[in-house]
Amino acid sequence: MTKENVLHMKGGVGETSYAKNSSLQKKVIMKVKAILEENMILIMSNKSVKSCWKIADLGCSSGPNTLLFVSNIMNIIRKINMKLNNGKPVFQIYLNDVFENDFNTIFKLLPDFYQQEREKNVGECFINATPGNFYGRLFPNNYIDFFHSSYCLHWLSQAPKNLVKNEEPLNKGNIYLSKTSPPSVYEAYFKQFEKDFNYFLKSRYEELSLDGVMALTFIGRESHDKIISVQGIVGMVLNEMVQEGLVEKEKLDMFDFPAYHPTEEEVRQVIEAEGSFTLRIVKTFKIGWDANLQEDVTDYVVDSKMRGEFIAKYHRAVYEPILIASFGENVMDELFSRLAKMLVKLVEIETLEFTNIVLFLTKDH
Repeated sequence: MTKENVLHMKGGVGETSYAKNSSLQKKVIMKVKAILEENMILIMSNKSVKSCWKIADLGCSSGPNTLLFVSNIMNIIRKINMKLNNGKPVFQIYLNDVFENDFNTIFKLLPDFYQQEREKNVGECFINATPGNFYGRLFPNNYIDFFHSSYCLHWLSQAPKNLVKNEEPLNKGNIYLSKTSPPSVYEAYFKQFEKDFNYFLKSRYEELSLDGVMALTFIGRESHDKIISVQGIVGMVLNEMVQEGLVEKEKLDMFDFPAYHPTEEEVRQVIEAEGSFTLRIVKTFKIGWDANLQEDVTDYVVDSKMRGEFIAKYHRAVYEPILIASFGENVMDELFSRLAKMLVKLVEIETLEFTNIVLFLTKDH
């Protein structure tokens, strides 16, 4: 099985599915909505009038968040069109993710979504699925007016290949970057991110219309100084399970998590070196690992146990497919149960936050 086949969220609508455990990602989408509203009118004011907006959501995953973004962007564009006296637009929406993504969960939500949008009288909307890897071409040249991606571009197309020397893993005992990772491991991860993001930009440059816009949101980091990542904590749990004979040591040593959280400076560096886009706006904001928990459990007082379990549960929905591929399904319940317990202790002594980077880019001519 190739890594691409497991780089997707957990499908379905079960208790551990992404559809049921993505309220943090929803909070990020709503936070970015305010940034979109604030900045889209500045970008659209100088653009040609469009009767039909072709919009692509890259890495759409499954569940209601995708349609939340679609509704948000339709409303924003309609409001701006009204201010500019441009009339009511038509929307052609393309939902993209890897071939193994659970598109059916989205399709089942469409009848209600279409009805709601008709009642709001925002404009006609047509939604298609476009399966495929966004680290490559997906659309014809000069075709898409607005690209959006949320919480996807920190995922790599694969883990760095050169993390083994003389048949020994360079990042032994870790599944991701940590304080004990040597500089060569950091360099390998950045080089893979640089390669993937460069390919992403080149592909989108060909596909974006001449006056098109991209809005990208992903998890970054502030510096190398303090690295507390969920992947690192999962690695600690796996080490415990190796010591108890529940996981094979060789499997742990040879597993490298295919993600990278870049700094804002690294993102700028790749965009400027690639040279196809103008970086119009960069915004950063932090959000707690347990953000939105209080809104999900309004009838209870949130304690450390609930916080740890909440964080572990939504990361299971995100990480389980790739972890199953490397460690087997039979250890997943134990792994995430232990992860929750470790997080309960950690939330009491650490401020656990994601640094989010939001980019607006336009195509250079």
